[in-house]
Amino acid sequence: MPTVSVIYFSGTGHTTKLAEAVTKGAASVAGVKTNLIAISGDDINKGRYSNDAVFAQLDASDAIIFGSPTYMGGPAAQFKAFADATGGKWYAQQWRDKIAAGFSVSSSPAGDKFSTLQYFHTLAMQHSMVWVGLGEMPMQANGVNRLGSFAGATAQAGQESPDVAPNAADKQTGELLGKRVAEYALKLKK
Repeated sequence: MPTVSVIYFSGTGHTTKLAEAVTKGAASVAGVKTNLIAISGDDINKGRYSNDAVFAQLDASDAIIFGSPTYMGGPAAQFKAFADATGGKWYAQQWRDKIAAGFSVSSSPAGDKFSTLQYFHTLAMQHSMVWVGLGEMPMQANGVNRLGSFAGATAQAGQESPDVAPNAADKQTGELLGKRVAEYALKLKK
């Protein structure tokens, strides 16, 4: 049974809502196990991320989906601390050929979220992972991919409560990304 892990940081709860949607989409694929893993500031000491249990879950995963809000044109510092801590995994190429994907949230429609997705893509390429994009045409009538991203799922959330934003269309976009990654993981596991 393939495992899809969603690892993310959320500063205000908006990225948590999108992470839950991505996980829901992955879990909708029969025969796939999912892990939803929040990056906790408690695991960062003097700028260094450390959590052996999280790394054990990721090592056992067939796919890893990265998520972070976009702050100042890139991923949050907490996500970056996690990513920097993967250096040993990189050196040993432990994540080689795992599937990778990503998602991000920012307050404006563009909000430089693509820069965050590019960072996730580069991280995945450093680890010799296989990137899976969103695979949905932009601005569909039902609102799917309304922000026009191909590299991953993106959502918009400003000062609204996480109960309001991301909106339903953005969460549905996240679900479709999770489902697509899970379907690829299932194909590769056969």
